[in-house]
Amino acid sequence: MIDFIPGISGTAAALNAERIRMEVVSQNIANASTTRGPNGLPYQRQQVVFETVLQQRLSGSGSAGVSPQSVKVARVLPDTRPARTTFIPGHPDADANGMVKMPNVNIHEEMADLITSSRTYEANLAVIKNARQMALQTLAISKH
Repeated sequence: MIDFIPGISGTAAALNAERIRMEVVSQNIANASTTRGPNGLPYQRQQVVFETVLQQRLSGSGSAGVSPQSVKVARVLPDTRPARTTFIPGHPDADANGMVKMPNVNIHEEMADLITSSRTYEANLAVIKNARQMALQTLAISKH
């Protein structure tokens, strides 16, 4: 198979990885106040772990000894930081002292992650748009 626009597959993989990261961050934000999940415990923040994948080219094109790289989501892991405790007497999940275990989600940290992921997604999208435009210009030049 001929790769008409080199690097697009790696950029597309990065777009997908950032999309998953934004979904996980959104889930963390949505559950920042969930004191009791299906397991009876407060929601536990999730974090995305990326990994780099070296793609093997069968065609042998490209620089000798250099393989293009792509990124993908390796796994989504729970954050191991302990739950926060807050004094909310009368809350259904409060203990005898009025303390409630809250999720280990920091909204400010999540918003920073969301902005970073969104900007990375936009940058990768710009790469695809520019590569497409260059390919179209190349085709236009070859017509003359």
